[in-house]
Amino acid sequence: METRILCFLSLLLLPSLVPFSVSFTPLDNYLINCGSPTDQKFDNRLFLGDSSKNSSVSFSKEGSISLSNQNPPPNSPSIYHTARVFRKDSSYNFNIKKNGTHMVRFHFSPFTAQDFALTSANFSVYVNGFMVLNDFNVRDNIVKEYILKIDKDKLEIIFEPAGGKSGLAFVNAIEVFSAPRDFIVDYGAKLINANGAEEYDNISSQILETIHRINVGGPKLTPFNDTLWRTWIPDEDYLVLKSAAKRASTTHVPNYQNGGASREIAPDNVYMTLQQMNRDSTLATKFNITWKFPVGSGTVRHFVRLHFCDFVSTALGSLYFNVYINGYSAYRDLDLSSITFHVPASPAYFDFVVDSDNSGFVQISVGPSELSSPARINAILNGAEIMKLVNEQTKSAQKEKTIWVLVGSVAGGIIVLCLSTLAILLALRCRKKKPKPRPAESVGWTPLRVYGGSSHSRMSEATAYTSPGPNGYLGLKVPFADILLATNNFDRSLIVGSGGFGMVFKGVLKDNTKVAVKRGMPGSRQGLPEFQTEITVLSKIRHRHLVSLVGYCEEQSEMILVYEYMEKGPLKSHLYGSKFPPLSWKQRLEICIGSARGLHYLHTGSAQGIIHRDIKSTNILLDQNYVAKVADFGLSRSGPCLNETHVSTGVKGSFGYLDPEYFRRQQLTDKSDVYSFGVVLFEVLCARPAVDPLLAREQVNLAEWALQWQRKGMLEQIIDPHLVGQIKPDSLKKYGETAEKCLAEYGVDRPTMGDVLWNLEHVLQLQEAEPHRKRQERGNDDSSSQPRTAGIIPGVPSSSIRPEAYDGNGGSEINTSQVFSQLMTNEGR
Repeated sequence: METRILCFLSLLLLPSLVPFSVSFTPLDNYLINCGSPTDQKFDNRLFLGDSSKNSSVSFSKEGSISLSNQNPPPNSPSIYHTARVFRKDSSYNFNIKKNGTHMVRFHFSPFTAQDFALTSANFSVYVNGFMVLNDFNVRDNIVKEYILKIDKDKLEIIFEPAGGKSGLAFVNAIEVFSAPRDFIVDYGAKLINANGAEEYDNISSQILETIHRINVGGPKLTPFNDTLWRTWIPDEDYLVLKSAAKRASTTHVPNYQNGGASREIAPDNVYMTLQQMNRDSTLATKFNITWKFPVGSGTVRHFVRLHFCDFVSTALGSLYFNVYINGYSAYRDLDLSSITFHVPASPAYFDFVVDSDNSGFVQISVGPSELSSPARINAILNGAEIMKLVNEQTKSAQKEKTIWVLVGSVAGGIIVLCLSTLAILLALRCRKKKPKPRPAESVGWTPLRVYGGSSHSRMSEATAYTSPGPNGYLGLKVPFADILLATNNFDRSLIVGSGGFGMVFKGVLKDNTKVAVKRGMPGSRQGLPEFQTEITVLSKIRHRHLVSLVGYCEEQSEMILVYEYMEKGPLKSHLYGSKFPPLSWKQRLEICIGSARGLHYLHTGSAQGIIHRDIKSTNILLDQNYVAKVADFGLSRSGPCLNETHVSTGVKGSFGYLDPEYFRRQQLTDKSDVYSFGVVLFEVLCARPAVDPLLAREQVNLAEWALQWQRKGMLEQIIDPHLVGQIKPDSLKKYGETAEKCLAEYGVDRPTMGDVLWNLEHVLQLQEAEPHRKRQERGNDDSSSQPRTAGIIPGVPSSSIRPEAYDGNGGSEINTSQVFSQLMTNEGR
């Protein structure tokens, strides 16, 4: 299994999955018995004393103390009989063999010994520079677990006592071990709130703190029963109405081959027990089962993973039910049999991100669907995990803040004393100097400087009159002050969009140029690779159908990109879900053709070409004249070298548009963009999302659903109602064939973007062509009309469709490949 199937993804991709058939063995596996020279067994694992010789683990010996509990409680674990105590900032360091997702656990068990009362300890803990515990105080035994992605060859854990020299920090045991590669993946989680459900990307870059891990309908599971040594708690104490739920269990081991889960995602016992609707109770026919989990107060987000395995309705067929989180719909008409390819008792799981509210609880409910027949009304849940997205504060940031507070206090008095003197000196100096004429570049026409930028941010002139040099357009820096002015200090009324990178604001530069300002999350380095990639890619390419980079800003921990402003916004907004008037069929074809031009140039405009990796209707923008331009190059990659067939890389993209071959093999080619573009073609025709979980299960995935109608020759049955009567049959037929070829299962069977472009031009010509009978009736009257353009064959796309490699004047430098399907005309038969 390359990557797990998440929210709705199994309805999109993957005809088959390879199961985990062997137990998981972590490559990194550090179990440390802190404050002890001896090794101790715990949960059937051997924890090594931190004082023993271990070249892969080290800790700060200066300022640390080994503490032993001389009177430990009966039956307490031996690793809790000792502790490593720190009197000042100290650290543990671990050598990491392979980067990726890891689990880190801290064991705390306070005791009093040698005049040290560990219950009075108050301290903070940092993991690779990120604060995970702040002013932490321990009164009883507790285990703190974190899931994080490590991208360095070292893991540093710092313990920082509070209270100066009298402060204490301690830890009894530490676990650091690798998690399976697909344990937490970047894509698939859904953000659930009052606005509905939307994608929440890059979840693996977050630090997750485990709050609850629940075995729904079953007993407590200890680390002995879990391949990742986790503890699962029964759900009974969290049920809002116990009479609404009814337990069920099975003795059959789950079938892990089809649902996307594995024993590392959750152990067998979680998927072998569940709670279902108690239809034997006196409740109404339809009701929800609800659990409330305390998560504490504060405005934080929580990661929620829900586990399902339907072993109670195998004889009845499909079970439809709804899932709600905090009262909002998270998944409507969930049909597990579709996700597990109709294999019974096959586990599946789904990830969500939810905003906290003032209640201090995360509420999870399951209930019957309207699609359920009276005999099949039911809803189930097998397991639930709730993790807090840690509000990351770096160690360096905290120290920097402290230093600046100190510096500010000391310097404040000095500055006050010096201000008057400085003012007098400056005034005297200005009187003595004669004014000099201002140089030309100081009045707003500053020449482009490499990595310098213009102090007046005349970016539009710079892009108009310069071409990429050895450093491309990276000299187009926009001062942060100009960004603030352009966006009225990031006025929220100017927000025109949002995404995984951050908010997009409409702005106006000093020269009255309208721009779109994409601002990364302030102070966060998440999205830094995408930020750098976007600048690198857009500094090298210029094309009429690619959104232009106007400039960028990287000041004061900000990551800001400035683009040309696209007045009409994303294509998606003109297809569905907004108040824009519907596009005509001709407009839609011209938008598709423009997008294909931009993509074809992207693929062929350089030796290796560039693969976009995130083609979708939200990344195709329209200007005031409805000219289409491809946008958002943060996930782009250079194509394979001449002697290579593909680029091996981790899977990136958007659900519903992702190339299934790329997903399975993690081998990226430009044909992956072609697949995504094929989905867009059907999206344009049908005016519905690529994935819509609220529809009937056979309609959830647009590509699969549209292909079924296309292969039946009945594509006209599912087109946008606004297009009914607009599309000529020949035009629709050719359009459907083009989209179908783009969605071929294997990349080698798909056309190039050049081929797609030719065929779309032909679709437009078929749409605009006069009927054959009308041409015959005109006969020799053609002589009175304008002469036919030389060199253009009727019914065949003209040379004008060849994409232009930007040379400053729109000159053509690139030839397309041959047409992938024969273009025939009546005259040529």
